[in-house]
Amino acid sequence: MEEKFNITKKAGIYGILGNIFLLIIKAAIGFISKSQSMIADSVNSAGDIFASLMTFIGNKIASAPKDDTHNLGHGKAEYIFSMFISISMIVVSAKLLYDSVITLILGSELKFSWFLVIVCIITILTKLCLFLYTKMAYKKYNNILLEANMKDHRNDCIITSFTLISILLTLAGIYWFDSIVGIGISIWICYTGTTIFIESYNVLMDISIDNKTKEIILDIANGYKEIKSIDNLISTPVGDKYLIFLTIKLDGNMSTFDSHELADNLERNITGLDNVYKTVVHVDPI
Repeated sequence: MEEKFNITKKAGIYGILGNIFLLIIKAAIGFISKSQSMIADSVNSAGDIFASLMTFIGNKIASAPKDDTHNLGHGKAEYIFSMFISISMIVVSAKLLYDSVITLILGSELKFSWFLVIVCIITILTKLCLFLYTKMAYKKYNNILLEANMKDHRNDCIITSFTLISILLTLAGIYWFDSIVGIGISIWICYTGTTIFIESYNVLMDISIDNKTKEIILDIANGYKEIKSIDNLISTPVGDKYLIFLTIKLDGNMSTFDSHELADNLERNITGLDNVYKTVVHVDPI
């Protein structure tokens, strides 16, 4: 668990440093060349700095161990801060969409510059490295903060590739594509932010465990021949895992020791699943 938080912490720090560097060069070259897509890209980098900062802070809080006031730990902090990231992405996308549409209507003043091309290539390479790092960490630890950053870095690679195309097209006298790319960037950012918001919202609203895992849990319980029936299966998220409550019916003539031993074994078997934090089994004698 400690390794997971350390990796997420590093991802946040790398993201902050990388995006500060990209923000400076994108904003400077974007405003000099009056490229709407590059300016949009620089604003996106500003949002990325905020996202990486939220990753760092959210991970710091989520890594705190359980205590007397938070008996199940602080894991939901990951989803609270992921929601902050998603809201910032949606707000940024709305501003970018407005600016790009205005530029499309009034006309673009983009001036071609090889510096724009160089900035795009630097951005793509930087974001590709950050994406590969966070993707590796996300696959290993399945952390929503890492997922949000991974998608953000991936989107930036795609976005900047289209920005590069719009800049190169100005050599052929095609200027309107710059504004179209700005509009596309804003829609893409909004979509990504919305999907992260929904995922975070579902966990914070205590969404139940997925049906596949629920079936696995029931199969484990039904594997005990002493269990007459399963009365209740309730789940609630705890960070990136779930707390499981299960009510089983046993023969009323079974000794208290045997029934509790069976319940303990069942709890251990279910808690052994990757996405289960803790299992509580209630015995109902019949």
